[in-house]
Amino acid sequence: MKRDWFTHTHSSWTLALPLLACLALLHYSSIPQRFDNWLYDGLITTFPAPLADDVAIVAIDRKSLAALGRWPWPRAAHAEVIRKLTAANAKTIVFDVLFPEPTADDSLLARAMSEHGQVILPLHFAPRATGQPISAALPVPQLSAAAAALGHAHVELDSDGLARGLYLYNGLGDVLWPSLSLAAARLSGVRTEFDSDQTDSAPPYLNVRQDFVEVPMTSRAGSTLPTYSYIDVLRSPPEPRLFAGKTVFVGATAPGFGDNLPTPFSGHGRPMSGVEFHANTYSALVTHNLIKRVNRGIDWWLPLLTIVLLALILPRLRPLPTLALCGSVFLSLIVLMAAALLLGHRHIPVASALIMTLLASPFWTTFRLAMTNQFLNQQLDDLGRGEHLSLPEPWQRHPQQLLDHLRSLLQAQGWWLSRNQERLAAYRLTARDGPDIDVTGRWQHQDNQSWIRLVRENDTYELGLILPPGLTREANRRYLNRLTLDTQTRTTEPGRIRDNFYLRIERLRRATERLSRMQAFIGRSFEKMPDGIIVADTLGIIQFINGHIEEWFHEPRPSLIGMSLASLLQGHDPREAPPWPETVAETLTQKQSRTVDLRVHGMDFLIHLAPFDLPDSVQSGIIANISNISELREQQRQHREAIDFISHDVRSPLVSQLALIEQLKRSPGEIPAHQLDQLGRLARRSYQLAEEFVQLARAEQLTETRFYECEFLAIVENARDSVIEQASEKGIRLQLQGSDDLWLNGNPELLERAVINLLTNAVQYSEPPSTVTIQVFQAGHQACLTVSDEGSGIADHELPHLFDRYRRQKSSEISGNHGAGLGLSFVSVVVEKHRGEISVHSTEGIGSVFTLRLPVANPIYSDLI
Repeated sequence: MKRDWFTHTHSSWTLALPLLACLALLHYSSIPQRFDNWLYDGLITTFPAPLADDVAIVAIDRKSLAALGRWPWPRAAHAEVIRKLTAANAKTIVFDVLFPEPTADDSLLARAMSEHGQVILPLHFAPRATGQPISAALPVPQLSAAAAALGHAHVELDSDGLARGLYLYNGLGDVLWPSLSLAAARLSGVRTEFDSDQTDSAPPYLNVRQDFVEVPMTSRAGSTLPTYSYIDVLRSPPEPRLFAGKTVFVGATAPGFGDNLPTPFSGHGRPMSGVEFHANTYSALVTHNLIKRVNRGIDWWLPLLTIVLLALILPRLRPLPTLALCGSVFLSLIVLMAAALLLGHRHIPVASALIMTLLASPFWTTFRLAMTNQFLNQQLDDLGRGEHLSLPEPWQRHPQQLLDHLRSLLQAQGWWLSRNQERLAAYRLTARDGPDIDVTGRWQHQDNQSWIRLVRENDTYELGLILPPGLTREANRRYLNRLTLDTQTRTTEPGRIRDNFYLRIERLRRATERLSRMQAFIGRSFEKMPDGIIVADTLGIIQFINGHIEEWFHEPRPSLIGMSLASLLQGHDPREAPPWPETVAETLTQKQSRTVDLRVHGMDFLIHLAPFDLPDSVQSGIIANISNISELREQQRQHREAIDFISHDVRSPLVSQLALIEQLKRSPGEIPAHQLDQLGRLARRSYQLAEEFVQLARAEQLTETRFYECEFLAIVENARDSVIEQASEKGIRLQLQGSDDLWLNGNPELLERAVINLLTNAVQYSEPPSTVTIQVFQAGHQACLTVSDEGSGIADHELPHLFDRYRRQKSSEISGNHGAGLGLSFVSVVVEKHRGEISVHSTEGIGSVFTLRLPVANPIYSDLI
């Protein structure tokens, strides 16, 4: 827990420090302000402010200039306009026209202003001459005295040249003048939060400005505010329906004349006139929609708060949630700015915080990639230094090593190795024995020899082997052909990679391939193991099995994975003392190995339960190694049966012989003939039992190395000739049917003995006079033999055990045909060794039919013969 806290803290500082550095750099640039202005412009143009009902503009436009001539006009014209607006009941008249110099018509204009009573005139601040301080340029005294109020006409331009707001108060020293819009609002009786014009004491030459506000425009220039041409008002009768109760702004709107202010609505392409800007300011003022900028301190603490939030949370998130969090914070800041601007009429600068949000994701992603790259490099280095589980390719070995390995593996009876026709090693082979090798890296076989030519760098090697004779020679040749010994056939490595990034990717690819090969090697090794493997976790739940477990337990792999090991064993081999759950639990808790017998689906197994611990982990588990000992148990059973057979069946006639011999010793005179006959029978019985036992042992040790081509019909004829005398003495006729030669790969001696056993059984269990029919024929790719007798038959309950060892039929014992019970077992073993089949069909009182099927050596060759 402490390590995780330290890791998260370190990651937080790693992200926070570069963001703080970027924030400090942004503070001294114009990027945040431009970004913030762009957001502000987008919001106020998307959601324009509502227009006040009591505002109108009398525009000095092109039409008026064309009618009245060049500027300046006689002030009598302005007086006439005031009288017309007075007659139209205009509430307040605001002139955005400067009157800095006296004229002859000032008295007329002053009288008209006094008659109306609420006329506001503008003033502005500018130096009187170059190099002089700023001073207030007021209207001429006569007009100033007649005016109801004076207001400054200054509009502020931001760093991008757009007019977004103005100062409601501007002046020199202690004297502050309201803006034209604020003076008009006061005369109209509208109370605002900006009515206080108090200021601290300041020098009279200092330009003092207060209460900066941003003006949300109602629309682009000349499209929303009710505007009437100056000449139309001057020459038309008063129209109270247009001006009654309204505040009328009079000023220039003609292009190139008067103030031209680019705004967020109009941009630089179609600037807005100053009179329109002041009219919009008045409209926002009386509708309480003017926007105040929040204290500049928020430029620091809002992005700082954003940095702290992101630095604390991002290190705990995954990449996709990281993007989601940054997007959520970004949208939240946008919503915060929009809500404050549109609902609270406050402009919160969020640009710096937004930029921090935009930078946080790439910064943290870069940091993560750097850490990942460092980790991967470290892991790749560890993998490079670790042991590699890989099998060297044969072409990587020196020809001398190849010769040594192949000599030992294939038990070569002779060899030859030369380099550039110079002998390196030789035994029973010379260079003259080798064929003319045309292709490098390919084996050429002739008779009992195999040769190959190899090229290593600039040397040419020739290698020859004398392969041992027998059936394995062809398999050895196929094995040699599968070996890749030519360096030209190996997979070429990719060219040298110079780029560091792609080099790491290539290293990662190679490491992944090594791990994949290792995993595949381990997986195949587990699958090819002769034993069954079960791996269970610390709770005894099966996590891995190999194919033997599926086969032996008759359950698919998906159903076994996730099953309790104890439940699996208890379900297939229930036991009470001790139960399987107790055995598995003791293996896990006491960490002691257990070896227990197991029986599943009639097969015998030995299960070894071994606990294991994972390195660098508290996890543990069980590996269960299950060995199939069914064959071993069968051999043990056969061994016990053989001991019983020797102790009883073989011992009994020997004991009888010894007893008879002792009796004859006591009467050494003339030996009766019946005693000699009895002694002969006992000796023959002992010999027969020993012969059956020896023949069965030979059959069990039979392998295909002792097979060769033999003709099946001849084998059957020889067996018939061996039994025909015994059959004739009993009055049994042997009838052989079959004339086609059938060639087999097998051992003719044991096959003949197996057929003799079948014929002998048929003769023994047949009553004279009867016939034993022998049929030899081919069915498909099998050579078939049937032996049919007309004897007493075999009971149904004895048929399943007919080929068991030491198993004698009840009818045999009753009839006096005493045997060891090995004859038919011998036949079954011989047929099984020849990959054949044997079956029997019997009906009591009618007879039995034994059918033997063996694979022919070569169907095509058999047909030709």
